[in-house]
Amino acid sequence: MDLTLRQDARTALLVPTSMGVRLTPLNGQPFHCGDTFRMQVTSAESNVASVASYLGLPVKVLTAFVKGSPISRMIRENLASRNMSVEGKEVEQGSPWGYRHQFNLADSGFGGRGPRVQNDRAGEVGRTITAADFDLDRIFDHEGVQIMHLSGLFAALSPETSQCCLDLARKAKASGCRISFDLNHRASFWKGREEELRRAFTEIAAVSDILIGNEEDYQLCLGIQGPPAGGRDIAEQIEGFKGMIKAARKQFPGLSVYANTLREVVSANCHRWGAIICAGEEWQVIEPREITVLDRIGGGDGFVGGLLYGILKGWEPARWGEFAWACGALVATLETDYAHPADEEQIWSIWKGNARVRR
Repeated sequence: MDLTLRQDARTALLVPTSMGVRLTPLNGQPFHCGDTFRMQVTSAESNVASVASYLGLPVKVLTAFVKGSPISRMIRENLASRNMSVEGKEVEQGSPWGYRHQFNLADSGFGGRGPRVQNDRAGEVGRTITAADFDLDRIFDHEGVQIMHLSGLFAALSPETSQCCLDLARKAKASGCRISFDLNHRASFWKGREEELRRAFTEIAAVSDILIGNEEDYQLCLGIQGPPAGGRDIAEQIEGFKGMIKAARKQFPGLSVYANTLREVVSANCHRWGAIICAGEEWQVIEPREITVLDRIGGGDGFVGGLLYGILKGWEPARWGEFAWACGALVATLETDYAHPADEEQIWSIWKGNARVRR
């Protein structure tokens, strides 16, 4: 396993993304019953990067903005508050029916009522992003990047973003930057583009160093057979998931790390949360443990963020999974879609099951 990182790089973690906002009704109410909503800045990729940025590593976001939009200003200021630098072209709105940032309409669910999510992405400015929008020679060759993280959500957003991810992956590979790829399958994004996206995802996976999915991503994105998703006895299927990762290793032998999150939903507020990581020849299985859930959105992103943080810090592989699991569990306790840990100690306390007051 070779995960040597460029030591003179100015950026630890680089994430291309389409930024938007999420509207959530208060007090766990269903969206259609709500009359008071919280609005927050969100995207899967910036969610991932928040672990590293809050814990002091240099993070850069590549995106696009609607020129003059108050939502754009809100996004810029939020990313700055998360200690992230950002590069992004400004696109004219065009007309009242022109470009805008996506809206994610999502409640949190409660008890036996699961959360519901609707993506309102008409006119989304992020769908226009291409690699030509950025000075890649400066970013990768002169300034340097240790890890670039790509998500299947951004890669599948439009033909333009699919090509953008391919171009970024090729450039990153040539510059010696490590590549992380979270498959993040969404059926609505793939509809009518299955063959095109399977080819793109397969190429990105083949040049990546770190490949991440959940119970069904490997199967739906890459055609790698695994256990059926959605079961209530996920701990009994761990050997099947290990077999799925072994099949991924055979199909993509050049990767260093394969990870798979495991989630069994007991209720909206109680999940059994686990993971499997294969780093070189070393396996780590985190048996599903109960966690309390305030809001589930972003838990998987928190896991990925914790995994990448451990790699960037040069820790032993066994610590990656523990820290990643706890970062995912932390996000589940927060109203935001991303982790903002106070310090590493807070994450390790979650892993150890220590919820005692700290004075």
